[in-house]
This record gives sequence, C-alpha cells and structure tokens, in this order.
Amino acid sequence: MFITFEGPEGSGKSSQIALLADFLRRQGFAVVATREPGGTPIGDQIRGILHDVANTAMVSAAELLLYSASRAQLVGELVRPALSAGKVVLCDRFADSTLAYQGYGRNLPLADLQTITQFATGGLKPDLTLLLDIDVERGLARRRDNDDEMNRLDLEHVAFHRRVRQGYHELARLEPNRWVIVDADRPVEDVQQTLQEVVLEQLKMRNA
Repeated sequence: MFITFEGPEGSGKSSQIALLADFLRRQGFAVVATREPGGTPIGDQIRGILHDVANTAMVSAAELLLYSASRAQLVGELVRPALSAGKVVLCDRFADSTLAYQGYGRNLPLADLQTITQFATGGLKPDLTLLLDIDVERGLARRRDNDDEMNRLDLEHVAFHRRVRQGYHELARLEPNRWVIVDADRPVEDVQQTLQEVVLEQLKMRNA
C-alpha cells in the first residue's frame, strides 16, 4: 500500500511518519518510509539544490522539473520495488505537493503539471493521502520555534503558503475517496492516534 503525507509547512509530517512507521512495524507490517524531494542518493542531491536558500534565481519551471526528476528516481529506485515486494510505503510528500506548491502556489498551469507528473511517476498514484492540515501562520511559527532548518520555500511570503493550503483542500475535495484531512494543530500523540486508526482501517480493508 502506498500512503503519502501532505500538508503546509510545520504540519509535523516527518515526525508523524517516523512514529507511524514504528507503530506499523510493531503490528507486523514491512514498512518503507521515505521523503520527497530525496529518498535516494540522486534525489538527495537534487533536494540540496531545491532547498538551498542561496538559489533565489531559480525559475518556477526549473523548480518543477527538479522536483519531478527527484520523484522519477524515487519511484523507479525505491517505491515501485517496495510495493512489488508487498511492503507499505510511507512517503513524506509526493506528486500532490507539485500541484499544491507549483500549481496553486506558483500559478503554473495544472494541466501541464499533471502531464509532467504522469511521465515522472509512470502513472503511479497513492492509495491513501493524509493531509496534515494546519493554519499557515501557525505552521510557520512552529518551524521557527523548533529552530527547524528553513529551506527556500519556507521563506516564501505568507500569501504563497495560503494558496498552497487552499490548493491542498481543493485537491482533497476533488478526490475524497483518496484523501483524509487530519487536524495537525493538536498534541503529537493525538495526531498520531488518528493516523494509526485511519491507516489500520485502510490496511484491514485491503487485506480483507
């Protein structure tokens, strides 16, 4: 099963994925946890370019294609082989991030993004996407308060991040059977409990 995690900055995806992966392994599932951009040696090199705050001259089209290149490598090298082996794959961001950030955030044409994404992923789509939702200002404040490393996108103006969050909600509205929206502005253990319940239910349904 391919499960992706999406959400605005500061929604706690990385921490929640690590907790959920440990929980699922204790339940007997074989789990692979990965991230975008990155997840492979080649993808991590691309991640460094994308997140470098010095790369202020990067144009939106280059940004899109770099994310897509990292995604293509991740799918080919890691995700498809893991799924073929019957493993549960948890991915911190996937193609919906491109639609939210480069589409709704950067205002690039969604149809073009979908075509490029289709090519990069070979048509692979998540079985379940969990949107860890949080108010934009609250999420950005979380990152600052936690002294998290701020990447190039974190430094975008608040209006950009608001468009991204609105984009996520639109994507969830268009595919309600794939998306589950989770309130991420709660204690870590409460969010984790919700994620465990949702994911276990989905796994049981698929294995029934």
